[in-house]
Amino acid sequence: MDFGLLDEPIQNDILAALPDDELAFLLPHLELVHLPVGKELYEYGAKLSHVYFPTTAIVALLYVLADGDVTEIGVTGYEGLLGISALMSERAMGTAMVQSAGDAYKLKASVLKEANARGGKLPQLLMCYTQALFAQMAQNSVSGRHYSVDQQLSRWLLDRMDRLHGNELKVTQEMIANMLGVRRETVTEAAGKLQQEGLIQYKRGNITMLDREGLEMHAGECYRVSRQEFERMLTAC
Repeated sequence: MDFGLLDEPIQNDILAALPDDELAFLLPHLELVHLPVGKELYEYGAKLSHVYFPTTAIVALLYVLADGDVTEIGVTGYEGLLGISALMSERAMGTAMVQSAGDAYKLKASVLKEANARGGKLPQLLMCYTQALFAQMAQNSVSGRHYSVDQQLSRWLLDRMDRLHGNELKVTQEMIANMLGVRRETVTEAAGKLQQEGLIQYKRGNITMLDREGLEMHAGECYRVSRQEFERMLTAC
């Protein structure tokens, strides 16, 4: 193993927070892979053979109904881990679908279990991340029930912008409609409202955030609570 890798920036918050000895245990088993848009990492209920630590990719956690309709229950980027339930039930608690192409570190679930059993900081980080992920899922549920579509769209966009470290997102209205569980025409109307208010600029397949503060205010409490939980996770762990 090239221990020089320990001196290189790790673009995943969980891995970057590990002490050198714990990271050194994982490094020989980490495989950097590219995740294209639309790739399904695993489906609901599947046995998890691998987990993924995204670096630049953004992956949505979905619940797929029998008729094919989908509902987004969470999203993960460089701050987290895909397949955390490998430590518990060994079965996926949702379908993981890549929404924004990028890279991730792929790791055998058996290695993660072994590393977790060794103790140290990793178990604490994984517990904190799981808590933050559940908080995000809870806020998604509240948002879907009590917020308007343009508010839900505002939060959905912010969730992606946070993980892109930028203000531009390539996405289709069809994808947004599927994730929010609404008609495409409804997304068009909601995006138009946000554009009229000067919060975003929308062109075919590309959304630019113009006023982050305004978009956060429009997104409402659910976005702030979810973001604060992840920020608390970083400071607490």
